[in-house]
Amino acid sequence: MPRRVTVDVAQVRRLIAEQFPRWDGLPVRPVADGGWDNVTFRLGDGMVVRLPSASEYALAVDKEQHWLPVLAPRLPLPIPVPLAKGRPGADYPFPWSIYPWLQGEPASADRIADPVRFALELAGFLAALQGVDTADGPQPGKHNWFRGATLRTYDATARRALTTLEGHVDVDSAREIWQTALDTPWDRRDRWFHGDMAPGNLLLDGGELAAVIDFGTCGVGDLSCDMAIAWTLLTADGRQAFRERLSVDEATWARGRGWALWKVLVACAQTVGRSDEESANARRVLYGILSG
Repeated sequence: MPRRVTVDVAQVRRLIAEQFPRWDGLPVRPVADGGWDNVTFRLGDGMVVRLPSASEYALAVDKEQHWLPVLAPRLPLPIPVPLAKGRPGADYPFPWSIYPWLQGEPASADRIADPVRFALELAGFLAALQGVDTADGPQPGKHNWFRGATLRTYDATARRALTTLEGHVDVDSAREIWQTALDTPWDRRDRWFHGDMAPGNLLLDGGELAAVIDFGTCGVGDLSCDMAIAWTLLTADGRQAFRERLSVDEATWARGRGWALWKVLVACAQTVGRSDEESANARRVLYGILSG
């Protein structure tokens, strides 16, 4: 596990004062549930400061600084485009970024006004992203935890979770789905992907998809990792509309199902024996994956 650092408001104020004096004096407020990879603070009313929480996550800073301004004008929804890049200082050891604050609330099934329309809009966003020229784009690696590469990177983790879940869920079906995903070949055709299509990275305004954030795991490679959202958030009808809009072939769909399965297996294993909301949500997603 990455060794995470803590960051407080006083540090952020010092960083701003030292490196961006034009913004010195603006209020700094921590963002509740600001993410795992980054520690997040509001800066005034219109900006957000994102500071990587570990050296592994800091690898994405230069990538985001370079590529998000390239991607943004080619996409149909707002994405965060950096306003400034900070350097280590004030006892904080990594590069960091300042972005505009994008309005919206994290997506959840109960907040989405029309599940099928939402699925189609999300598919349209991904179709546009996949259509961006991949020349010189960031290949999978440590900077994005090998999203866009082979699922075999996570085989050991998935199998440990399956062992933990013996007697708690249908591990035979899960193993079959996982093995199919591992065995399904990729045509080696690079496409842009987001890499972390999760509810917290999709912002809603009035129940409609309004923005897509957190591109720390983006890159070019196998786009199937972005298909995982079909099982982790979308309804059955939404999932079908999403797949049809993107014209996803059987092989890509199978690998995408594997990406969704890996993540939820870990979540289920970590919550075995619990009956809280996190555990119930993980089980709900798992059952959706197992049922197709």
